Amino acid sequence: MIREICKDEMFLSQKAESATPDDLTVAADLLETLIHHQDGCVGMAANMIGVNKRIIAFETDEGYMVMFNPEIVKKSEPYEAQESCLSLVGTRPAKRFQSIKVRWQNEKFQERQKTFTGWTAQIIQHEIDHCEGIII
Repeated sequence: MIREICKDEMFLSQKAESATPDDLTVAADLLETLIHHQDGCVGMAANMIGVNKRIIAFETDEGYMVMFNPEIVKKSEPYEAQESCLSLVGTRPAKRFQSIKVRWQNEKFQERQKTFTGWTAQIIQHEIDHCEGIII
């Protein structure tokens, strides 16, 4: 189901709760909402659709990906970026890293780990910030 985009900064500034297998429908809604907004959006976190759970979805070169309970375990090569967000007005500065190693759970809640670089790494960092309640 395509959900409405949450713009409530008070809600968005809350740290997300851990996702569980009961949240698979939230992930499906998140992905469907992201695809619906694909012309102006490359990633979303569950709080952007009004659900305070640690779930992100984003576009990659190979298609879309969903992560449950993602966390960055290693980062390198910092740089300054300018980012926008469907939930927020305007463009804002953000410190990002060219390379990040992420640990997460897949839709079967099996742990995964992978290093991401470049644009994909920047998208993931933005969405994990949402999970942390960080408003850029």
